[in-house]
This record gives sequence, C-alpha cells and structure tokens, in this order.
Amino acid sequence: MTTNNEGFRRSVLQQVAALEIKMENMLASIRVLMALVADPEPEDKLAGIDPKDPRNKLSDKKLSDRGAEVCYRLFDAGKSRYAVGALMGISFSAASYRYDMWQQAGGPKRTPQPLA
Repeated sequence: MTTNNEGFRRSVLQQVAALEIKMENMLASIRVLMALVADPEPEDKLAGIDPKDPRNKLSDKKLSDRGAEVCYRLFDAGKSRYAVGALMGISFSAASYRYDMWQQAGGPKRTPQPLA
C-alpha cells in the first residue's frame, strides 16, 4: 500500500509543479499585456534608457542604483507600476516599492540622477 500512496503523492506533486509553472507564465504574459496597454509616452523622455540593461541589476537580481534610477525615469515618463515591472523584469511589488521611493524623492519634481 505504501508504494501506491507514494506514487499517487509523487503524481500530485508533479501536477502541482506543472501548474505553478503555468501560473508563472500566465503572470509574465499579464505583465507584458499591462505594459502594452500603458499610455505611450514621447520617446525623447526615454532616449538612451534600456530597462533590460544588465547593469540595472546586481548579481543577486536586486536593482542596482542605476536600475533604481531607470525605474524613476520610467515613472517620470508616466509609466505605470505594471509597465515598469514588465519593462524592468521585476515583480509588481518591487515596482510598487520603487514607485513609493520615487514619490518620496519628489515624484515628477525630483532631480534626475546621472546613470552610472
């Protein structure tokens, strides 16, 4: 009986793992769609900014100072937290945290910092 239960348990765990992968893929697709429906902004505000630049993240996948500034500039350009998350490849909660930090720094009235 133990082998039957173990086989059933293994099967259920495999199905749960497959569902988790599908959910992550769906969430990634939703982030992309949210970025696509965000209001387009003039390209000159974002000239020279590459949200996917490897310098935007540290080795532990956290944003570097440069990455934080790129987020702030995207917010300066009117991008939503959903759009910034999708463009930068970060979670909505990480984008929300950066949005709060951007607001504390003065929001649209803040002085942009140089990109290092």
